[in-house]
Amino acid sequence: MSGQAAAEFDVDEARRVLGEVFAPWVQDLGLSIERLDTSPPPAAGPDWQPGATLRMAFSERLCRNGGIVCGQALMALADTAMVIAISAASGGFRPMTTVDQTTHFLKALASSDVLADARVVRLGRTMSFGRVMLLSAADNKPVAMVSSAFVML
Repeated sequence: MSGQAAAEFDVDEARRVLGEVFAPWVQDLGLSIERLDTSPPPAAGPDWQPGATLRMAFSERLCRNGGIVCGQALMALADTAMVIAISAASGGFRPMTTVDQTTHFLKALASSDVLADARVVRLGRTMSFGRVMLLSAADNKPVAMVSSAFVML
């Protein structure tokens, strides 16, 4: 990716997209942009992938009975994180829609923010594919693994 493309989609632009593109209920999740990875760091290996890290702040409103963060909120976080990651890898937001999302829940999460580490596996002209690791911000342990596919509109 060229330096020019990376400069077009920075954290400020990602925040703008997060605030203007997504439905109000997604905005109510309390998501924030932690980091964008648009070019490989100096020590990156050949398996490096562009992406983004988002944070979902803990809220009792996102919990089901028993104080566990609900799966629906986790899935929405993963989906949103992939849109931001694909936008970062593309050098700007492109309209897209999810055509597939598979979530494997690994453990219950209570009383912690959630980090979504979204990576673009394949960026295509008409289809893009990604993976997201959802991690407890309290101990950095995996909560869920998500794979997804998006059609570029």
